[in-house]
Amino acid sequence: MRIPRTLLVISCFAVSVAQAQTTDKEKALAKKNEAIELMDNGKLAESITLLEEARKLDPAEPEIVYEMALAKYQQKSFDEAMKLLKELVKKKQATGRVYAMMGNALDEMGKPEKAIDAYDEGIKKFPGEGNLYLERGVMELRRSEYNAALGFFEKGIKAAPMYPSNYYRAAKIFLDSDQEIWGMIYGEIFMNIERGSKRTEEISKLLYYTYKGEIKFESDTTVSVSFAKQNNTIVLDASQSKKAQVSSLASALAEQVMASMGKSFANGAYEMTLVKSIIGEKMINLASLNRIRTKFLDIYTQEGRDTTYPVVLFDFQRKVKEAGHLEAYNYWILGLGDEKVFGEWRSEHEQQWNDFMKWFKENRIKITEENTFIRTQIILADAIKKAAK
Repeated sequence: MRIPRTLLVISCFAVSVAQAQTTDKEKALAKKNEAIELMDNGKLAESITLLEEARKLDPAEPEIVYEMALAKYQQKSFDEAMKLLKELVKKKQATGRVYAMMGNALDEMGKPEKAIDAYDEGIKKFPGEGNLYLERGVMELRRSEYNAALGFFEKGIKAAPMYPSNYYRAAKIFLDSDQEIWGMIYGEIFMNIERGSKRTEEISKLLYYTYKGEIKFESDTTVSVSFAKQNNTIVLDASQSKKAQVSSLASALAEQVMASMGKSFANGAYEMTLVKSIIGEKMINLASLNRIRTKFLDIYTQEGRDTTYPVVLFDFQRKVKEAGHLEAYNYWILGLGDEKVFGEWRSEHEQQWNDFMKWFKENRIKITEENTFIRTQIILADAIKKAAK
């Protein structure tokens, strides 16, 4: 069939336009990616030049505008960054990251209340964005409103359970309080999500120091544990022989601990299990903490507490244990608290450590909406149980 010359010309023109458009988009993407690399290396002016070129090639692409705003923000050109971000909001191309940067820019401009409004608007439009809850909580921290800050961090954990920074912030607050239990759990979850960072090293030290500070051997027959506000001191009958004391310790603890702790998660399930796990220990160091944490996991499971109080962290620890790597994992979690001993252990257990690291890289903790650990939900469950009685 013959094609009229006019239609043939139009057809060829349409194809060439489409090819040009595709080429422009590809060029824009390449320039954007190169600009991001320059930005990461601190070359902000060069990055902005490339992004401007990319925008001319693909003016409708919102990611190019966002990256331009980010470069301007890093240059501390906050007014220019805000102009670009507002453009995205106006065109309904904003994401949670856009609102987070808007809040940050407004805060840097000395407008904290407007920054809060930006974060709140972002949370309303993007309730699943963990970084918005983080930024909102940080604003409360700066006003020393710790409970309000925790509220946002824990809402962020619920909304985005694999976003690490809300765990980090919540852990830091609790590990500096008289309710360290929550910091111990949040902190270890954080380490499993964000591995190998400076913040991970910081939390490793804090967890170790908290164990050292809150488990105290007052004498051969007295140990105190204080991870949940009240200090629970367990005293054995001084007239017993040391061997008899150890053998009867479990029953003595059961009575004393239940009387002093109640049956909540914090004072009952966690601290009572921890106290039972300390039986036979005389000091706190990496080796004893490995034994204590291993016993804790066993007792917690054997007594059915994992059914009453399921904790995603303990579920993951059981997975590590089943794979044969719990000792190496415990040393990894707490090792930065005593780097010398950790280094010695790792040298003496090189194959064990390498096997663990290989397994660990391929097996990460998985936290979903269904198994997220949130302190407030545990407290609510305790309150409901108490009311029912």
